[in-house]
Amino acid sequence: MSFSHSISMRDRELLRTIVKKVHFKHYPKDFQTNIEADKLIDVIAPDMIERMIRFAVDHKIDRL
Repeated sequence: MSFSHSISMRDRELLRTIVKKVHFKHYPKDFQTNIEADKLIDVIAPDMIERMIRFAVDHKIDRL
């Protein structure tokens, strides 16, 4: 089981939104899928994930 599947669905959606807006902003829209975002999330260390979730909540970032 990958890391992205061990977190809540709400947190996963927040992370996907951040990854798409920040890490994939220069990629074509057809590349910016949930599957590709989940691949990147699985590579990022869990402490970074926690910081990204906290940032999203603090700045009221919601889904796309």
